[in-house]
Amino acid sequence: MNEHAVVIAGGGPAGMMLAAELALAKVDVAIVEQRPDHVLVGSRAGGFHSRTIEVLDQRGVADRFLAEGQVSQVASFGRTVLDMSDFPTRHPYSLGIWQNEIERIMAAWIAELAVPIHYGREVTGFAQDDTGVGVDLSGDRSLRAQYLVGCDGGRSGIRKAAGIDFPGSDPTISNLIAEVEMTETPELGIHRTALGIHSFGRTEYQIVDGKIVYADHGPIGVLVTEQHVGATAEPTLRDLSEALIAACGTDYGVHSPTSISRFTDAARQAASYRKGRVLIAGDAAHVHPPDGGQGLQTGVQDAVNLGWKLAQVVKGTSPESLLDTYHAERHPVAARVLRNTMASVALRRPDERTKALRDTIAELLGMDEPHKHFAAMMSGLDIHYDLGEGHPLLGRRMPDLDLVTANGPLRVFTLLHDARPVLLHLGEPGGFDITPWADRVQSIDGKYAGTWELPAIGTVAAPTAVLIRPDGYVAWVGDLAQPGLADELTTWLGPPAAA
Repeated sequence: MNEHAVVIAGGGPAGMMLAAELALAKVDVAIVEQRPDHVLVGSRAGGFHSRTIEVLDQRGVADRFLAEGQVSQVASFGRTVLDMSDFPTRHPYSLGIWQNEIERIMAAWIAELAVPIHYGREVTGFAQDDTGVGVDLSGDRSLRAQYLVGCDGGRSGIRKAAGIDFPGSDPTISNLIAEVEMTETPELGIHRTALGIHSFGRTEYQIVDGKIVYADHGPIGVLVTEQHVGATAEPTLRDLSEALIAACGTDYGVHSPTSISRFTDAARQAASYRKGRVLIAGDAAHVHPPDGGQGLQTGVQDAVNLGWKLAQVVKGTSPESLLDTYHAERHPVAARVLRNTMASVALRRPDERTKALRDTIAELLGMDEPHKHFAAMMSGLDIHYDLGEGHPLLGRRMPDLDLVTANGPLRVFTLLHDARPVLLHLGEPGGFDITPWADRVQSIDGKYAGTWELPAIGTVAAPTAVLIRPDGYVAWVGDLAQPGLADELTTWLGPPAAA
């Protein structure tokens, strides 16, 4: 029986991001993936919003994705695109990149980090005890781990076997999404009928002056609303043809599908993200309509929140109670995503009353403050973990400032490449003695002369010192001479080392 500190069920973006986080922390982690490799059939959905790009930048790999995709202003709510080009971030845009490319790049990254992947296997059962989890795999294989994390999708077998409830709403709309060839070329773009939305677009495209310009050949991506809700079998070419005929009066000679899948507007969220030594992340913890392209973002950011905490617990530097903050922080974030996607689905309805509401919302989002508020929400830049009262930075993402240090200029995000926390001192050198935590936190003296500005909040007072967690969120703001820093270091990084 192979033993690992952590076993991750599911090798999608959330699972691979979690594996990378644990590997950077020198934790022995393995992935169990039922597919034979990471070659994803079809382009699928994809893309990253601003905060997810920042998260990848914190690990020094954002450029790998930026080189393969196209930046544009596509964050939206309802039908309103939310331009965030003036936001205070190094990445004030979204990145158009298909999921098959995302997974290819991520798989190469975790290969560099020497993460083993058990391809062609799936978890068939597990049993927890006081010291770990025995994990049964298909093919009469088994693994042993201190913790098991289910990143195995919306139908998560890990979540179900752990007995974690998954409350929410049943679907009212069903859509097919496919990559196909067509004998006749449909009118590209988004269309609305009494049945619902359907759209067509070449999978090859460019962004020119902020607009999508499709290639004049190649596969066509199709999205179409089905007449009926409730199908559970894998969708077929016949299902797609029938849906197109019902929506458009023709199926355009659809043939040679690369991929066909179904999604609905069901919205569900796990009642708990942890059951003993079993945790869940990504779609295993929350499913919702794809409006706004927030699912992949939320899953990747779940992984970044969980990874460093799980690493510290596995290493014994922090108590197991640190894992409780994973649910406490991430559950409200996903609940908000469920709320805004359900609202967006309601705005999709084709009737005249909903059209009037859509127009009203669009007018509202044309105003400066609502526009900033929703752009920050949809991009993930406004995420705020409740860490108590204090400076506006507390619980929010640390800006990627250009610092001046004794060793030269330094970007804040470069300090997070190894997923280690940072105590950044911006006042006069000296002060708090970091020695009891010196093996766990970097202490940096620096200067920043510019304005401190947060998305949707605006200018805030310059702090004297900040404690930045490995996930890039600020855990403490203050003066090194003030009491309280030792308590926060203990809370997030474990008790001080004995003298």
